[in-house]
Amino acid sequence: MKILVTGAKGFVGRNLCAQLRNIRDGKARCYEVPVEEVYEYDIDSDTADLERWCAEADFVFNLAGVNRPQDPKEFMEGNFGFASTLLNTLKRHKNNCPVMVSSSIQATLAGRFGTSEYGKSKKAGEELMFEYGKETGAKVLVYRFPNLFGKWCRPNYNSAIATFCHNIAHDLPIQVNDRSVEMELLYIDDLVEEMIGALGGKEHRCEFEGVETLPTPDGRYCYVPVTHKTTLGEIVDIINDCADAASNKDGINMVELPQGSLRYKLMTTYLSYLPREKAIYDLKMNVDARGSFTELMHTLHCGQVSINISKPGITKGEHWHHSKWETFIVVSGHGLIQLRKEGSEEIWNYEVSGEKIQAVQMLPGYTHNIINLSDTEDLVTVMYCNEIFNPSRPDTYFDPVNK
Repeated sequence: MKILVTGAKGFVGRNLCAQLRNIRDGKARCYEVPVEEVYEYDIDSDTADLERWCAEADFVFNLAGVNRPQDPKEFMEGNFGFASTLLNTLKRHKNNCPVMVSSSIQATLAGRFGTSEYGKSKKAGEELMFEYGKETGAKVLVYRFPNLFGKWCRPNYNSAIATFCHNIAHDLPIQVNDRSVEMELLYIDDLVEEMIGALGGKEHRCEFEGVETLPTPDGRYCYVPVTHKTTLGEIVDIINDCADAASNKDGINMVELPQGSLRYKLMTTYLSYLPREKAIYDLKMNVDARGSFTELMHTLHCGQVSINISKPGITKGEHWHHSKWETFIVVSGHGLIQLRKEGSEEIWNYEVSGEKIQAVQMLPGYTHNIINLSDTEDLVTVMYCNEIFNPSRPDTYFDPVNK
């Protein structure tokens, strides 16, 4: 398929085009839709390109629009006006390919959106699209987007989340007038997934009752089924939690990030705004003559991950735990891990090396050690523990494996 994307340099366009190119170039192989060409058109593009691409396109994503003009009149000129130009160009070339248009929830003109000039311009663009579909028989897909967020969104423009993430990442103040304001959020990757689905005729259809979507297979409108409803205050709190975790402010504590959750998506978004100097931070290395031990990551409920470096010939461990358990994974060097159940004389020996990555469990009630068998190489071991170390209750009891 040859795909035309207008507004290709905008927030949505940039993300969509990046994934379409990945599909075209064989880098994203999880999609069934073939992409032959991606025509990227924006405000500074040559109008001759628009003519040529409108003649060749198999699908059009119209993402071009005006969000923050100096004069409200520019809403209608930029949103309705360009849509007219695009559709007239398609008609001139007798190209009745499917056309998608990005509208806004403000086009409902419901509630606080009733006087929105932006909403009125988007509504006019929607009606123009529907009339075009009736006139030409072309398939039209009209999406009303709620508040969008994600990487590459411009801060201090028309996205509160982009502004919050940028300002917090750069130690700038943020302004929250009312924490109770309710918001419906749409993450950019969820939007792109829906757009690519629409290419294959798998768009989700709906009608609207005010600002609420009513899913229906033959609906006039289209929608993205995955959104998040929350409050402005909760958004700010989550972003601040993400900032603390990313900065190592309170130790290496990672916030819980269930895949698909709003927290997961806000953490990803926040990280995309980090300045260069914040993309690196120091970890506390506990160093002695035997090597070093460094805690890499703490989780709220799932323990911690550390890295242990043992010098040649060194033995570490020689202790056991009641409830604590660990997993040792040697990633470099040559070592021996030994376990012995308390009260038993039988020793379990596991010879391990970085040439074959294996995980060895340090079982509760078993004293254990790890020995560097090399005379020249350090032994590097990634260690997972089911709980974060508590110096006041370490649950660690010395007892050599080999009596």
